[in-house]
Amino acid sequence: MIHPTAIIHPKAELDCGVEIGPYCIIDDNVQIGRDTKVKSHVTIEGFTHIGKRCRIYQFVSIGTPPQDLKFKGEKSDLIIGDDNTIREFVTINRASSHGVGETRMGNNNFLMAYCHVAHDCKIGNNIVMANAATLAGHIEIEDYAIIGGLVAIHQFVKVGEYSIIGGKSAVSKDVPPYMTAVGNRAKLFGLNLIGLRRNNFSDEAITNIKKAYRIIFKSGMTLSSALEKVKLEITDSNEVSKLVRFIEGSERGICR
Repeated sequence: MIHPTAIIHPKAELDCGVEIGPYCIIDDNVQIGRDTKVKSHVTIEGFTHIGKRCRIYQFVSIGTPPQDLKFKGEKSDLIIGDDNTIREFVTINRASSHGVGETRMGNNNFLMAYCHVAHDCKIGNNIVMANAATLAGHIEIEDYAIIGGLVAIHQFVKVGEYSIIGGKSAVSKDVPPYMTAVGNRAKLFGLNLIGLRRNNFSDEAITNIKKAYRIIFKSGMTLSSALEKVKLEITDSNEVSKLVRFIEGSERGICR
């Protein structure tokens, strides 16, 4: 179903069940998966691949060139998975020529109105970005993270799985998994306990994460010593192992 006012490039690829609303513009090298619905006044430029059953609302701009002064029109990609909801006025840029070559979004994400995803970002699955949350370039958001409204995240920051960032925060350091971070600049304020329980983390898993949190952030030990203590004392927890690996792999440093 394509509205007669929509402009579709002859080489765009639309799968079965795709709906394109009034005044949309779909460019060359765009692929849209089965049963995806695109509302009115949406612009999708190439090279963009959108998966199945997505819902894309009015005035969204997808696949436009990166806001990067080094970019000179080179080929780069935007890949969006299945079952994503992208609300009004969201902007998602394709990659720059100086990054990994693609901006990527997984499945079942919810981007509320006015969110921005810049070039070379990597967004996982089941992520919520509240109104006007803004990602600079080269950011990675892991699964089940929640980004509050009006949050701004610095380029190259990594946000761990099942974490939550409170509204109006400015994030310049990596946010470890399972944490609550708030402020300008963002600091940690304990665990995202509500999120962990809603996602069916066991009592044992939560207890282990709490113990690791106290050792790493409350003991007064140096970070390296605290991590070694955690590895010695909490030996049978996948969640704590992920937390330790995240911190050890951080390049920007972590929120404290």
